Amino acid sequence: MRVMFFIDCLRAGGKERRLTELMKILKLNEDIQFEVVVMSEDIHYKEILDLGINIHYIKRKTKKDIATFYIFYKLCKTYKPNIVHCWDSMTAVYALPTCKLLNIRLVNGMITSSPGQLNIFNKVWWRAKLTFPFSDTIIGNSRAGLAVYKAPENKSICIHNGFNFERTNDIINKEIIRDQLNVSTKYVIGMVASYSYKKDYETYFSAAQLLLKKRSDITFFAIGSDTDSEILKNLIQDELIHYFRLLGTKSGVESYVNAMDICVLSTYTEGISNSILEYMALGKPVIATDGGGTNEIVEDRKTGFLIPPSNPQELAEKIEELLDNAELREKMGLAGTERIQNYFSIDTMVNKYISIYKESF
Repeated sequence: MRVMFFIDCLRAGGKERRLTELMKILKLNEDIQFEVVVMSEDIHYKEILDLGINIHYIKRKTKKDIATFYIFYKLCKTYKPNIVHCWDSMTAVYALPTCKLLNIRLVNGMITSSPGQLNIFNKVWWRAKLTFPFSDTIIGNSRAGLAVYKAPENKSICIHNGFNFERTNDIINKEIIRDQLNVSTKYVIGMVASYSYKKDYETYFSAAQLLLKKRSDITFFAIGSDTDSEILKNLIQDELIHYFRLLGTKSGVESYVNAMDICVLSTYTEGISNSILEYMALGKPVIATDGGGTNEIVEDRKTGFLIPPSNPQELAEKIEELLDNAELREKMGLAGTERIQNYFSIDTMVNKYISIYKESF
């Protein structure tokens, strides 16, 4: 069986991490061959380059470069995949004509989020309406996402993200991380998320500053693309900036998570968050915004706290409750690790993908 993966980029991100981990394990499966088509040469997950697979790059000259359709068609005409598996809405659109012309099964993996609502003014809504009828299988990484997109039930399946515990094998000691970042406070709180319209850093930073006006024993991390931007820095009062570490994109993020005492994910919308999987796998209590796919991972008051959106006061209160209760932090952290091991392992995720491929073949 031959699979052609098609994705817009391989920068640091949730779906990019998911595809990376999937390919690493599929490389060990003799029954499935695969190649990957990427619409950007920016690759964050360098382990992909060590797999010895063919990576094809399609770079658009403009946002509506129709040559993309033809280039992808030629690649598939040559490789002759049995399945094209796209990982976002844009590549779903570009893959559709080729799959129909060459009679290739289309696995549509564009549902990676759970937005509050979709309507005709949203380009993703249009892409879903265009591609769903012609997709053989539609995969969402959360049940909440499938519901929001109104994916047809007869061809849809939820495959949650999986965490590969091998990623914890080479973690740098937390004291080394603290020394590298010149952290002298007793506690570290962190949020791992790219700075984007979906992530609510304003609430996270507001909660942090509420706490710092009461106590001075906390350092706050922000990790992800553009978290080192001036825009985010401007959300922090000058006299409190030394309590923050705006770190931007980091490789080996597991080591930074391991150095945290409590992990936060404040968002406006979320599918299944790889950050939350990382937090819980590493035994950290989680405080996350209620809603979307997050509710499918975090068990409120068992592995962490689910709080209302855009509520810095509530976030600050929950952080302080955990800071003042070491036993609760440990209990929630252990429960989180157990939950990832039981329900969100990389093997569970990969086996579900393989089943889909075999059913489609």
